[in-house]
Amino acid sequence: MIDRILKSYRPLIAIPAAITVIALLLVVFNGLNESVDLKGGALAELTLEKSVTQAELESLLREKLGTGDIKVLSIRGERATVQFGTDMDVVKVSEALRGTATINSYKAVGPVLSKQAMNQIYWAIGFAFLFMSVTVFIIFRDPVPSLAVILAAASDIIIAVGGMSLFGIPLSLASVGAILMLIGYSVDTDILLTTRVLKRRKGTINERALGAMKTGVTMSIAAIASMAALYLVTVFVMPEARVLSDIAAVLIIGLLADILTTWLMNLGILRWYLEVRS
Repeated sequence: MIDRILKSYRPLIAIPAAITVIALLLVVFNGLNESVDLKGGALAELTLEKSVTQAELESLLREKLGTGDIKVLSIRGERATVQFGTDMDVVKVSEALRGTATINSYKAVGPVLSKQAMNQIYWAIGFAFLFMSVTVFIIFRDPVPSLAVILAAASDIIIAVGGMSLFGIPLSLASVGAILMLIGYSVDTDILLTTRVLKRRKGTINERALGAMKTGVTMSIAAIASMAALYLVTVFVMPEARVLSDIAAVLIIGLLADILTTWLMNLGILRWYLEVRS
């Protein structure tokens, strides 16, 4: 069945391309939640003294503090995470929470620092793609396979960011780190596929692709399983480690996307290229 699927490159390219476009539309129309690190404000980790829902806690804080710029991000057991605007004072928050919760930690970031963080993110992602692209061109010295690897990596990132928009995962310094890690994961499997298909002469194109697929998919499944374990532990055992759960969630989405972009899109482009060249 797999051999039959691999005989035509058009559906191989179309499926991940369509998912990439959908993810891009999600980001454009649904947007991304920015963390305190990037948009400024304050983040408070609370220990609840009585049982309340997210809506009740949010309503209580808005009423006592007289502002609507408050969002309860999560309540897990006795732990709650609340995000405030840039003009909030920790003393006022503590007084508003009296009898309901106590503050474990309170982190405030000003608008100047958040703007600097966003600039650093743009530079980091830009340089990562630049150096990755240069490295790929040096390795293959052929524009079509090189562009296929870069396109697959870009699609991975777009799908991962679209998943963040869909599931409400905030854009933060931690999730950006996960996105940068995805560039490495994507290029790893794409280079494996391209090297096996282009540089090996033994067997047909499909046989070479299937050999690379066995190795690459095994690597991806192992990485997904480890990230899934990390996500479950941080959500159910250590709910205060929200940063780790966000990183794990982004990597899971990106690694699943990498399976599609590498073994469908990149492979489809390589098949088309080899057919045209022959």
